[in-house]
Amino acid sequence: MKYCLCILLTLLSCGRILAQEDSLMVRIAEIEIHPAYLEQYTAILKEEARASLELEPGVISLFPIFQKEHPTKVRILEIYASRKAYESHLRSPHFLKYKTSTQAMVTSLQLIDMQALDPATMPILFRKLTGRKE
Repeated sequence: MKYCLCILLTLLSCGRILAQEDSLMVRIAEIEIHPAYLEQYTAILKEEARASLELEPGVISLFPIFQKEHPTKVRILEIYASRKAYESHLRSPHFLKYKTSTQAMVTSLQLIDMQALDPATMPILFRKLTGRKE
């Protein structure tokens, strides 16, 4: 239920976000994890990503994925409503907990700023996730 509410709130804010698409912040985090810590790291990351989406209106996407052939290579699609929303995220208790508790588990971290080719497709993506046709 919380997941659906989060998506609904995101959909409602998409119009406002797209109107300010120049301020939209998109990035890919490329992270490599020490194999001995993989299970522990993924549990902490799942908790942090969920909390960010549920508690922070400016966090549009914090979507962790990993390579099938190399599960220690994690990527996170991060989308924030603005730079200010990103900076607020960095100060959130759940992010600070994630950062301090996983620091020794991470062998490599690269943050790559991205630019959306067509931000207008974002509402379509969220509608598809919720099964809405309009």
